[in-house]
Amino acid sequence: MAQAEEKKEENHVLLVAFSSQGHINPMLRLGKRLAAKGIHVTLATTEIARHRMLKSSGAGPADLVTGIELLFYSDGLSLDYDRKTNLDVYMDSLGKHGPSNLSSLIKEHYPSPKKLLCLVTNPFVPWVSDVAAEYNIPCAMLWIQPCALYAIYYRCFNKLSAFPTLTDPDMVVELPGLPSMEKEDLPSFVLPNNPFGSFPKLFSEVFQGMEKFKWVLGNSFYELEKHVIDSMCELYPIRPIGPLVPPTLLGQDQELENASVDMWKSDETCIEWLTQQPPSSVIYVSFGSIVVLPAKQMEAIATALKNVKRPFLWVVKPPEFPTPDGAGQLPSRFLEETKDQGRVVCWSPQTRVLSHPAVACFITHCGWNSLLETICSGIPLIAYPQWTDQPTNAKLIVDVFKIGVRIKKEVDGNISSEVIEKCIEEVMVGPVAEQLRKNAMALKAEARKAVAAGGSSDENIRLFVEEISGDSSKKDGSPKVGNLSYEGEDKVSDKGV
Repeated sequence: MAQAEEKKEENHVLLVAFSSQGHINPMLRLGKRLAAKGIHVTLATTEIARHRMLKSSGAGPADLVTGIELLFYSDGLSLDYDRKTNLDVYMDSLGKHGPSNLSSLIKEHYPSPKKLLCLVTNPFVPWVSDVAAEYNIPCAMLWIQPCALYAIYYRCFNKLSAFPTLTDPDMVVELPGLPSMEKEDLPSFVLPNNPFGSFPKLFSEVFQGMEKFKWVLGNSFYELEKHVIDSMCELYPIRPIGPLVPPTLLGQDQELENASVDMWKSDETCIEWLTQQPPSSVIYVSFGSIVVLPAKQMEAIATALKNVKRPFLWVVKPPEFPTPDGAGQLPSRFLEETKDQGRVVCWSPQTRVLSHPAVACFITHCGWNSLLETICSGIPLIAYPQWTDQPTNAKLIVDVFKIGVRIKKEVDGNISSEVIEKCIEEVMVGPVAEQLRKNAMALKAEARKAVAAGGSSDENIRLFVEEISGDSSKKDGSPKVGNLSYEGEDKVSDKGV
């Protein structure tokens, strides 16, 4: 018995996450699923994340997540540095200081007899794979965007398909497993006018060096993205193990709960307000933790919400740093004019909001975590994407998943209140709304099947645990991807041909 306990104690996995809430939480939920399979899990991220956690909750990191140890290292910048505005500087500093600081952390926290079976990272901290190689530890990537984005980036940065250029910026992109995509459907980092130079460089390094990753795990599920997942099986396969969302959205046991952190304090009173609203009546509006909308767009949304005369819950997160021209701020008198119609909060407990019976639809920036949570809640969406993967996510919402509509921008890049009002009515009443709700509920059911015992995602996690533990003799060790399988040790080169 003592020998068995000693052997179990040696099985450790270190998760390394970019210091954004939307990156940390999927990692933590993966950690909970690994822990449920008998693995000891630790998550490492940068000091700025610890600072935000403490500021939000007042509790120490050890009190925020049960069953997973949290460790922190420096990204080389002061805590008060504006990382959002200076993304390229931030990414360069993280890439320069992160490897040595993470290496020191590993030396300190994993003395013998502890054994690191695997490091799991995501593409925004790709240098983790080099640290893993330094210690001769296998490395896995957790892809935290849709598998569609994985396929797009792989083909783009390995030059396997044609993408827009400065001389042909409006070309239509055709890729296996995906519908035709115009410029407004593509992730911003593949466009020739992308202003953030560090991200194309980062993705190029990742996707031209995929041999550094023994496994690629995806925060999705096969039944949601089967065509694009199948399209990658002969290039560099991705194993869907999601959706990595709060277990309450999946009808699972509470033992997997407390697997997330919130870097902003939620206004829990909005749940009481929701309870006072009729079923399927409330328009939920949130654009995540990063997006700050220009004043004109804030005004268009405010006018639309006021005009449709339906109850709404709008999350308006105050900018961390001063913004020009009233960006991210509500129009004057809006709160007074709508005090009997809606509720505005600085941050919401989104999982509880989306699963509340009063919520009818979600106006969203199309962040992948929010999208997965909405799918698992069976709620239709109104897509208003901004950057990175969000335009492609909006395309999936409308043309692949068929669970929502998209707010179209005008020629000048702004939106009109009339277009927003039309979208709201389309998802709230009539035959289109009925079909969207039906499709959303069907995907909700498929998500629950995927993570249930024996489901496609549960099987892929089981196989991953067996492989990192060196115990693939119990069953066939080939990951199941729909009707296909592939060997984890026998992948094609990073060029895909």
